[in-house]
Amino acid sequence: MRRFFLALLIALTLAAPARALPLPAAKVTLGDDVFLKETWHDLKGRCIGIVTNQSGVTGQQESIVDAVRRNPQICVKALYSPEHGLRGDQPAGAYVGSYTDPRSGLPVYSLYGKTRHPSAAMLAGVDVLVFDIQDVGNRAYTYISTMAYIMQSAKEYGKEVWILDRPNPVGGDMVEGPVLDPKFSSFIGLYPIAMRHGMTVGELAKLFNDRFGIGCDLRVIPMRGWNRGMTWSDTGLAWVQTSPYIPEWETTIVYPATGLIDNAGINNGTGFTKPFKLAGVFGFDGYKYADYLNARAIPGVHFRPASWSPISGFWSGKTLSGIELVVFDPHVFPSVHTAVELLVAARTISPGVIQVKEARPLDIDWGTDTLRLALLRGASVEQIEAAWEPGVSAFKTLRAKYLLY
Repeated sequence: MRRFFLALLIALTLAAPARALPLPAAKVTLGDDVFLKETWHDLKGRCIGIVTNQSGVTGQQESIVDAVRRNPQICVKALYSPEHGLRGDQPAGAYVGSYTDPRSGLPVYSLYGKTRHPSAAMLAGVDVLVFDIQDVGNRAYTYISTMAYIMQSAKEYGKEVWILDRPNPVGGDMVEGPVLDPKFSSFIGLYPIAMRHGMTVGELAKLFNDRFGIGCDLRVIPMRGWNRGMTWSDTGLAWVQTSPYIPEWETTIVYPATGLIDNAGINNGTGFTKPFKLAGVFGFDGYKYADYLNARAIPGVHFRPASWSPISGFWSGKTLSGIELVVFDPHVFPSVHTAVELLVAARTISPGVIQVKEARPLDIDWGTDTLRLALLRGASVEQIEAAWEPGVSAFKTLRAKYLLY
């Protein structure tokens, strides 16, 4: 009889579905976890639309969409996806269409297709727009523009907006210029904020809503446990790639540096296996470049001579040479300052390397023409950044009113 029951127990154990072990507890409780446990009760029967993508996950890596749908008391009407699509599988700048999500059965309205503002038809039956997308802490990343656009539409059509706050992966202490000149406002930089703003999406939403006149009915669901000195690795949270070329959280550290140099004619590793961790061109002296930059003693980073052959894009098939950025202390690494250093160093070593004749793309990236014009007249790093300092100082004063942590 004992053998029979032992065999039965083993059989039942083997037949039971396997359960994944939970992730270790993080130091930070995300805004979406707070929403799911507590603040959803405040919906009081109203229906929501969720603005999200693959990065909108809980601390246990569950999609916000799946987590919400497990609660039968929350009414979900629609999903809204930003650049790169709901699953984050579309390349930068690619048209994203609307469709029905096969997993949830919900309509997915693209905010990077025919329109970037939710229309009245797209918001039909929705009372509250819930935003849960991981940002990277750089003005020139389009998710915060999408956030601003849904807030504008919410104001126009009488909807509420709830922002489920998430960490700024590069931290909340360091602020670097330039501040955007409104003449260069675009979808990759809507408002006059610093390039590296040091704010969370919730803080930015408060700033956009108040200072820049959106005026929607806004609620921010704060995180718990996050402080401004934290980079992503300090949070204990697992990273989900935010877009095809931001596969790891470490990429967010170098993205504001090398993401700002490609329209000046320098490859930044996109199209290769180390996106945004490289900087160079065809026929360049990477050793001289590395020596020059290392002599500048930029905090938190070492420059290693490197060669690579992009497998896609404009530089495909060519062997490029330059440097790899080896960031050993992300807490002190000044990423935007490093972008200026990279450009000035390249111009100094080989003046023909910098290509700034096509003015508009570079000016849109930086939100100003001062960088391009300064490069053309031979200005130093110090001179370039000194011109930005009054704007950065004023922005720091402005943003203090909207900080939550």
